[in-house]
Amino acid sequence: MSQPDPARARFFAIVLIRWSGVALVLLGLLVLRRRIDWPVEAGYALCLVGIVDALIVPTLLARRWKSPPP
Repeated sequence: MSQPDPARARFFAIVLIRWSGVALVLLGLLVLRRRIDWPVEAGYALCLVGIVDALIVPTLLARRWKSPPP
């Protein structure tokens, strides 16, 4: 049996993190639009964490997991 490709696992991890960030932003927008009865501060916090999760964390992970030059 062949070894699993670590690049494939890392790619799917980055995609999963990015989609979870989008989901957090959407949940935060639902709170801000009063579709979900949570405090407004929670909506702002969810949006902020979601934006960081969708835009910044995948870039940091990709930079950390970058292969060394040959």
